[in-house]
Amino acid sequence: MSGNIFKFKDATQLTLWVRYMLYAQIVVALIAIGSNYLEYQLLMDYQSGAYFSEEQAIADGDANDMRQLWVGLIYSLVFIVSGVMILKWIYRANFNARQLGATDMIFTPGWSIGYFFIPIFCIWKPFQAMKEIWLASHDPERWSLSDSSSTVNLWWLLWIVSNILGQAEYKFAERAEELQEFVYANMVSQVSEVSGILLALITLNLVNHIYRAQTMALARVEQQTYQVAQQFVAG
Repeated sequence: MSGNIFKFKDATQLTLWVRYMLYAQIVVALIAIGSNYLEYQLLMDYQSGAYFSEEQAIADGDANDMRQLWVGLIYSLVFIVSGVMILKWIYRANFNARQLGATDMIFTPGWSIGYFFIPIFCIWKPFQAMKEIWLASHDPERWSLSDSSSTVNLWWLLWIVSNILGQAEYKFAERAEELQEFVYANMVSQVSEVSGILLALITLNLVNHIYRAQTMALARVEQQTYQVAQQFVAG
């Protein structure tokens, strides 16, 4: 045990950056909701015939498209960076759980993130890997006898829902040709942004719980190691 603990990699800074990126996701999603609402209002004006000037209608449409483009680019950037940080954090959390004494874990640090990129397997394998990390972090020595947390279950449910809505949003936007179809695409996008916020919040909760559990487990192991050393010296 004491030999493994020296391999434990402090995750404080990484966890802090993951939190920052999740907060950034929420902020950008809120901005996207506001931008989508403005687009919805524009589409309603188009439907109601509120514009008396075709030039003004085209100008407002172009301005809307440019705003949506910038919001989309910022959102994509934040999503990519936060995704990389979260995957790195999952790898570190799996690795540290092993150093805390968790044995017989099925998923290696590499596969705990690798399954996210494999079709079909990505539907359930990352969930199983995260469940292992959660259990092994909270009770390293008896993790296989513990029950899964509702937090992990909710996290994965929101992950699946968010991905489904993301795909639906893309398909609606790609196929939209009539005005009403653009309205439907906008509404799906709004729902998708809300699910993204919920996913970011539950991910934040998940990360904080696992980080605190591993920090407390490390403190316990270090205390045990210290006590053994003191007994050895006294003996």
